[in-house]
Amino acid sequence: MTTRGMVEAEFTKAIIQFEREYLGRGPLDARTTFLKDAIFVRIKGLMTPAEQKLAASGEGRDLVKEMRRQLFETSRLILEGIVEEITGSQVISLHTDMSTKTGERVVVLVVVEDLEKKFPVAKSKG
Repeated sequence: MTTRGMVEAEFTKAIIQFEREYLGRGPLDARTTFLKDAIFVRIKGLMTPAEQKLAASGEGRDLVKEMRRQLFETSRLILEGIVEEITGSQVISLHTDMSTKTGERVVVLVVVEDLEKKFPVAKSKG
């Protein structure tokens, strides 16, 4: 039986690989949580040293955020494919934001079905 934790872990692994292959740098850490029909992903440690230096100024922060947003948006079809492959569900919408202060990105993907019902939490033995 496939549990929610197993699918969330598989999704996290796929997001890390996506970040490395399509956006040029893998995160230091990532976590995925399914909540009803939404997938929440928190990704830490994304920024390159050059982006960190650029983000030290207001104009640089905006530039880094916009560049990362556009890279992410151009990869939307790839992300939708990852969601469909791992969860079997189609994406309705995608939302993302990045903090240049912490180097974290939050991604919210809304899908067509309740993933909590589809993938139950593992029952503890005992």
